[in-house]
Amino acid sequence: MEQLTEIFILIMLAIVFLQSGIDKVVDWKGNLGWLKGHFANSPIKNMVPFSLFTITVLEIISGLSAVVGIFALLTCGETCFAMISAVLSAVTFSFLFLGQRLAKEYPGAQGIVVYMIPTFFLIYILLN
Repeated sequence: MEQLTEIFILIMLAIVFLQSGIDKVVDWKGNLGWLKGHFANSPIKNMVPFSLFTITVLEIISGLSAVVGIFALLTCGETCFAMISAVLSAVTFSFLFLGQRLAKEYPGAQGIVVYMIPTFFLIYILLN
């Protein structure tokens, strides 16, 4: 199996984003309330509902594209969907990272980097 690394990184992305996106949909009010407090002293304090909606959509699309990428790799070896997922995931993590930095939640930002590294690695190996 030539693309085992790509498949496992895509599995990680699918788990991360689908769990997080579904949680935001299921507990919208709870997430919104927590995030309003989290960003109360940040430049985006008045944009929390819009930001939450945007991140939720990005997470769900990133997670679903990872699932499609897995099946495309397994069934026909096609990497296009894996690349779409990797780039969408990198964009999503970048927005999450930016939010944590704006909120001055530096440990949270560090935690996001842990997910960004394999995502960037996935882009690298798909391009080579």
